[in-house]
Amino acid sequence: MAANTTAGNDTEAEYPEVMEAPRYSCALAGAYSTVIGTFRVVPILHAGLGCGLGQLFGQFYAGGQNAGGPHGGTNTPCSGLVEEHVIFGGEKKLRKLIRSTIDLVDGDLYVVLSGCIPSLIGDDVESVVKEFKEDVPIISVKTAGFIGNSYDGYELFFKAVIDQLLTHQPVKKGRVNILGVVPYQHTNWKGNLRELKSTLELLGLEVNIIFTERNGLEKLKEIPAAELNLVLSTWNGVKIAESLQEKFGTPYLAYPNVPVGGKQTSSLIRELARKLEIPKEKAERVIADEEWRTYRFMEYIGDVLALGLPHPYIAVVADSGTAIGIAKFLANELGYLPEVVVVTDNPPEDIRPGIITELTENIESPFKPEVIFEADSFKVRESLKGRSYLILLASSMEKSFAEDTQVPIYLSISFPIYDRLILERSYAGYHGGLTLIEDIISKYAGPL
Repeated sequence: MAANTTAGNDTEAEYPEVMEAPRYSCALAGAYSTVIGTFRVVPILHAGLGCGLGQLFGQFYAGGQNAGGPHGGTNTPCSGLVEEHVIFGGEKKLRKLIRSTIDLVDGDLYVVLSGCIPSLIGDDVESVVKEFKEDVPIISVKTAGFIGNSYDGYELFFKAVIDQLLTHQPVKKGRVNILGVVPYQHTNWKGNLRELKSTLELLGLEVNIIFTERNGLEKLKEIPAAELNLVLSTWNGVKIAESLQEKFGTPYLAYPNVPVGGKQTSSLIRELARKLEIPKEKAERVIADEEWRTYRFMEYIGDVLALGLPHPYIAVVADSGTAIGIAKFLANELGYLPEVVVVTDNPPEDIRPGIITELTENIESPFKPEVIFEADSFKVRESLKGRSYLILLASSMEKSFAEDTQVPIYLSISFPIYDRLILERSYAGYHGGLTLIEDIISKYAGPL
């Protein structure tokens, strides 16, 4: 909220705008969570102690009450920089930390994440890291918090991987990397990636989701072997795909969101089939089989959908990819009426018209939602007031607001989520759409 106050002699002093509880953390958090999501890759934080511990609460727990795994939270090696290091530098301590981490922590790749302090005092982190490159696979990532937010940190990690780790490899036909899904920040990241991997494998593709796979380093090294990079976001991950195209010549397909339900998933399959020259008959066979099951199962909700709460107005508060996927699915396949969609990931200005198009022109309903771009939690709540929606799909930030304003149905679907545990729950693909229906309608289903 912008704050204005009156000084002693009645002159108005304007204070800088501050943001209440934004829906993301800093660049270090995004890179840190991306490392944690890659199995057997060990983060080494060159930062203050609070930089790591704070993300346990602000990034990991907020991602559906998930811990940081074997190398996250209090298990993360950290240089613990204090005032002394601001004056004399922290390179000596970093050198000792890297050595002790290699000796004590079993990993396949070590990633040094430097935060605000070393960036401000000028520590030569790259030179220190270079001393260990003959001993173990190790890279460094500049992730000062002021560089950007969690989404930017995801891209900074992959930029470092591309520049410091990846080499040219023979292209393997039918191999696809999935980009644009940020661990923890996209709260259903594990389940969504696994579901999409299973679905696309029906086309005969070899899908590299990178995260949650047994050997993270191997999956990272295999990135240049892909025939195509698939970016599931309107903007986040596109820079990564562009860098891979520039360095390795890998083309990419940017789909605006993780697909939810039958229509979106079938649309993605057809786009991939055209891009990868998969026979149309094969793609349509997969679509027919999956759609038959999906829509046959949706018949079972017919009574509760028609009699319980037919064509309700809804509100969605989420990052752009999540908001697009869920709003389009509920409008185009269940007949729900999206009244307002609040996009919270602060996408670049030049990307926003495309997001509005996805949420208006591609909504198959005479009722088009108002699209608002806002990350400030206070302003998000203000934008939700005085409306007619009966269903609010948002983050845990809106739960008490929903209770106070007596919104009949509320479900946490976007970061941060503190009121649900999410392990492999998925809203992606054909099956994920059914799961989303279960979660929403279970809130009001009862004796008819």
